Amino acid sequence: MTTPNTDLLVTRDGVRLHVRPARTEDEPGLAAFFAQVTPEDLRFRFLTGIREVSRDRLADMIRANDGGSLSLIALGDDGSILAAAMLAGEEAGDTAEAAIALRGDMKQRGIGWSLLDHLVTQARDRGYRTLEAIEDRENRSAIAIEHEMGFERHPIDDDPTLVRLSKTLDRG
Repeated sequence: MTTPNTDLLVTRDGVRLHVRPARTEDEPGLAAFFAQVTPEDLRFRFLTGIREVSRDRLADMIRANDGGSLSLIALGDDGSILAAAMLAGEEAGDTAEAAIALRGDMKQRGIGWSLLDHLVTQARDRGYRTLEAIEDRENRSAIAIEHEMGFERHPIDDDPTLVRLSKTLDRG
């Protein structure tokens, strides 16, 4: 599969990810993708219990590709969406937030690590000084990956179920 304006990432397990910004025509594919994300992972991604991702939320994800925000999809060689990632920040801000969701059958293959590394690069390229992730404390897998990548853990005082992980981005 060759697609213009796409970055090719290869995970530690050899999974090829064709990563590009989400587009309007991706809405049906994103809906199908999120239908294959486990209920627990939907809760981890959106930090609330939802059964399905609404059309409004999908449209918001696609519209996010402006200013300081970036909504990405990671396609497999067959063109199916394997993961979705978001880098959200203000255009002139210092801090951006990262969020990633994986299709249920694609876990433990290095996709989360590769996408987070890609988001770190994208955030740095956009001039952000800090990249953060807000995680449910039960999302041990994401927290472990972020810790391995040099993110520091900080409590969220008003919500003990959540933790903020942050990474200072170097400029080189």
